[in-house]
Amino acid sequence: MIPGITAFDPDRQLLPFRESLMAMLGVAFVAMLVALDQTIVGTALPRIVADLRGFDLYAWVATAYMLASVITIPIFGRLGDIFGRKPFLVAAIVVFTVASVLCGVATNMMFLVIARGLQGIGGGILIGTMFATVADLFPDARLRLRWLVFVSTAFGIANIVGPTLGGMLTQYGGWRLVFFVNLPIGVVSLLFVLRFLPHLRHERGGGPVQLDWLGACVLAVTFGALQLLIELFPKEGISRPTIVLGAVTLACALILLFWEKRMSYPIVPVDMLLDRRLAALFAMAVLGGFALFSLVFYVPLLFQGGYAMSPHDSGMLITPLLLGTTVGSVLNNRIVTRVRRANAIVYVGFGLFALACLCLVALHGTEPHFVWMSCMGASGLGLGLVAANLTIFSQQIVPRDHLGAATALLQSLRTFGGMLGTVMTGAVLGHLYTMGVHRSLDSYQATQWFKSFASPELLVDRAEQAALVERLINEGHAGDAMMNSARNMLVSSIHVGLGLATAAAIAGLCLAWFVPPVRVGHAEADVRDDQPGAP
Repeated sequence: MIPGITAFDPDRQLLPFRESLMAMLGVAFVAMLVALDQTIVGTALPRIVADLRGFDLYAWVATAYMLASVITIPIFGRLGDIFGRKPFLVAAIVVFTVASVLCGVATNMMFLVIARGLQGIGGGILIGTMFATVADLFPDARLRLRWLVFVSTAFGIANIVGPTLGGMLTQYGGWRLVFFVNLPIGVVSLLFVLRFLPHLRHERGGGPVQLDWLGACVLAVTFGALQLLIELFPKEGISRPTIVLGAVTLACALILLFWEKRMSYPIVPVDMLLDRRLAALFAMAVLGGFALFSLVFYVPLLFQGGYAMSPHDSGMLITPLLLGTTVGSVLNNRIVTRVRRANAIVYVGFGLFALACLCLVALHGTEPHFVWMSCMGASGLGLGLVAANLTIFSQQIVPRDHLGAATALLQSLRTFGGMLGTVMTGAVLGHLYTMGVHRSLDSYQATQWFKSFASPELLVDRAEQAALVERLINEGHAGDAMMNSARNMLVSSIHVGLGLATAAAIAGLCLAWFVPPVRVGHAEADVRDDQPGAP
């Protein structure tokens, strides 16, 4: 063992309580850094796009981060298994914090998208290592669950504060503060990790480690081409660009599949993906990410653009979504050891989310705020129950030396699902909104004004709306009616996106049938390979 590095000890708790608490505080601050960024940006995004004039890149502000995270999560999850996680946590905190500053000084959408990609590299490393760090520090399953509540609480505090804080900063101080707020949290988390987190490292053979950089590049091309294909297909249908992108996506996916089977340390562990005990969990992670991020990034646009709410009010209404996610995660960790079959909680989670999404689609924007908050809270509670169990189940099924890889793959797939949800909802929204506005203007015999209404960013900027309505009235058109019609088209388009999120939840509910029965008992989890099925 290298001098100065804490040896790995398979006891219940590697460190005394005080040292464990200080180390977990470092992990908790890291969790807050990641969680705050995930939730605070969504509320500010409509205002950002209206200010920087680039609705075509609306989805890319989110998906650039996710795409970078999807690639870095499995790489550094694997590297953490081999070399220890602390050095990567330290480097990731620095990268994430610097990238946050770059986002805050962005002067155009393309610069912001690139800075978000850099931020996603840091965020991916953090996600790929922090959950596995808890498993390293606490080998005992029940003890680990108690400390996961600690991390989940920190994650939840940031989730709860994020939307409202984002709305307040955007409305009263400007959207750039949404990114600058990461700076003090990054500094504090860096100090705690450097000072208190031990450098744990597993024993391994003396042979050289092959890093799958080619796999990482192919994965990046695959997902990038897939995202472009999803964005272009609603607009162009079957055309030369979409055919080329489809061919590139398929070819890269096949290359990735065959290449990864040859690697000792693949970026995509194909054998793990094909493990029948884990496959359903991984699929549900994709669907859960799809559903959650569709809400996080497009419900703010529904509130601010469709229903003309302020960023502050929008943030307050979205807060219950993240509060529910936190409550669901904490509640799950309390009850999962007390139920006969933990699988039952997954059924409840997906079912609750699907029902809440249907209620959101049925609302019209004139209801009292507590109605919206109840629906958002119920949807978050459902996803919180699901997400917590996916992590617990996977960590109990795989061997100890694959904990980091399994946890990282689960988080990576969840992020990939979020990327799919964001880009698919954005593509459908943009296509339906454009078609609807064109039909509406045609009915008013005002199609020459289509360019002014072409982007939903208009519906967020009240000053621009007032100026456009005045010009329309001066030209003899029903300006207010045309503006309201555009709002209705945006609402209808986002409702279709919420329908996609509901479908993802229903698919996850069906897939839960294929998860092996799991019971987290008094000592270790009991995972049986008999008939998968109902709880």
